[in-house]
Amino acid sequence: MSVIYCLNPHCENPQNDTKTRKCRSCGSHLILHKRYVAIKKIGKGGFGTTYLAVDMGNKNQYCVIKQLDPASANPDSYSTALDLFNREAKTMAKLEHAQIPKLIDYFEEKEQFYLIQDFILGRDLEREVKKGRIYQESSAKNFLRSMLPVLEYIHSRKVIHRDIKPGNILREKESKKLFLIDFGAVKEEVNTKLMNANPQSAFTKISVGTMGFAPPEQLAMRPVYSSDVYALGATCIFLLTGKAPKDLCDAETGELAWENHTTVSSTFAKVLNKMLEIDVKKRFNSAKEVIEALDLVPYEQELAESMFFTTTTPKEENKPDEPQDSDSSSNLTTQNLADAIRKRREKQNQPLKQKISTPRVQVQKLQITSPEMIIQEYQRGNRNFSQQTLNGFDLEGLKLPGSSFSQSKLIGVNLQKANLYRTNLMGANFAQANLREAVLKRAELYKANLKNADLQGADLQKANLTEASLKDANLCGANLTEAKVDDEQLRLAKTNWRTILPNGKRRWW
Repeated sequence: MSVIYCLNPHCENPQNDTKTRKCRSCGSHLILHKRYVAIKKIGKGGFGTTYLAVDMGNKNQYCVIKQLDPASANPDSYSTALDLFNREAKTMAKLEHAQIPKLIDYFEEKEQFYLIQDFILGRDLEREVKKGRIYQESSAKNFLRSMLPVLEYIHSRKVIHRDIKPGNILREKESKKLFLIDFGAVKEEVNTKLMNANPQSAFTKISVGTMGFAPPEQLAMRPVYSSDVYALGATCIFLLTGKAPKDLCDAETGELAWENHTTVSSTFAKVLNKMLEIDVKKRFNSAKEVIEALDLVPYEQELAESMFFTTTTPKEENKPDEPQDSDSSSNLTTQNLADAIRKRREKQNQPLKQKISTPRVQVQKLQITSPEMIIQEYQRGNRNFSQQTLNGFDLEGLKLPGSSFSQSKLIGVNLQKANLYRTNLMGANFAQANLREAVLKRAELYKANLKNADLQGADLQKANLTEASLKDANLCGANLTEAKVDDEQLRLAKTNWRTILPNGKRRWW
């Protein structure tokens, strides 16, 4: 630390050196809540200010202080704001997702509201695009497939983000995983209630999202779950075109005229346009609907190609000695795709637009057959190795942060000293696996099978081991600081005096 910031919003000279504990300008205490020290201002908006800070109560780890400053001196309004703040912050505290920074603390101090969150080291997508990274269709699809499950999760917890935009999606530097930050639930509910209590409040001080990314109903203070779907679609358009939505808006219809500024398939364009429908009734109702539509896109594209290049010759018209049409395999593909589309749309209660009745071949999922394939796919940007059979693979020392081996079979696999930081290992079978000294910090191991696995010296800080099987797993010397694991699980595992327990202490007998 070279500078400590005073958090008094009225302080004229908030920067202080590290030798003082009281602001030399206004006299305010510099250690917030007897624990947090702000060291850098990293953002300022209508709701307050954001600081990078050090958490002295947690081994001086970095965190983020969000200072909310409701613009009202009315005592009743302030009391209402405090009540709403506590209620909404408790809701946010229940959000536990691998792509959402954890809410560490929330409190009111000296008539200011504070949120303390995990610090994610990375760059937001707005800065990425401004640095020259314009997305192609494949990257845009991967972006949506990464972020839609996050929306599905927060909506299942009855939370609407309300401010999805490129600047609020971070790509973590090490794992490359995307994180959704800056939830609007607290600040909007607080400010909306304050506006109702004090109608003279300036509209510009009320947080309703960001112009261009927020749909009309949200700007009218009536957000719904699909408002986040619209904002995510607008964010995707920004990534594809490099242009802000306000620069693409049709003055007559209010719709985003984006298709002339990028090149994507017609099927993908249909998905994006339905996400961006101005009329809520015509828009996708949920993130799940978009996920299902995206799953269908490859089938529709291949089907369209088959229809262009396939000719159908009825079998009975062929001469007895004449070979079958060379396009018969394409015909088979067409029927298979048609069946897939029909089943998908029947599930969604959507009518089929075309009736196709030619046979097909099933599209095969990528199968990993060797450790070298994992390395090659990871280097190509593929992080998804879910539902693979990788028993006995030698993956010692590999760096695979941010990847997913969810539901994969990894019996007897060698991952000694491998980097699996923030990796999704949910439901994976690691029976008898070698995970000695592996980096499993913040890994998702929910319901994973770790029976007889060797985890000596592994870094499991903040890992989620809820309902994971640890029978006879060797945790001697492992670091389980802040890991989600209960005493019964640890009782079934092998531990010793070098094992660091979730409370940060070593076990003593």
